[in-house]
Amino acid sequence: MRRLISTGSPFERSFGYSRAVIDGDLVFVSGTTGYDYATMILPDDPAEQARNIFRTISTVLKEAGSSLAHVARAQYFVTDRSYCEPVLAVCGEFFREIRPAAGIYVVSGLLKPEMKVEIEVTARLPKA
Repeated sequence: MRRLISTGSPFERSFGYSRAVIDGDLVFVSGTTGYDYATMILPDDPAEQARNIFRTISTVLKEAGSSLAHVARAQYFVTDRSYCEPVLAVCGEFFREIRPAAGIYVVSGLLKPEMKVEIEVTARLPKA
């Protein structure tokens, strides 16, 4: 079973990817940046970008039939070392009890300069 999930972001169709793909009992959520996809507004603050990302990922996982509680793997990408601590603090707000396997990476840049944070996760569908 393979199913595609979209958030309606114009990037998905333009760049040829899905926000998430359900394949078997796994949900692969693509790298997600901090836009509010309803308004296409991106806050400047990296922590607020991370909060928007978690809202988007939560919505996508719910549509897939999963949730943040089922995330097994998370990867965090930031464009400046100084963003690590505020972004990880937000990750703690959402994952403190879940504690997926995770890594944070400082990268030279993301698709657009105003993008400071990108997060991707892999989750399981709960057993019926």
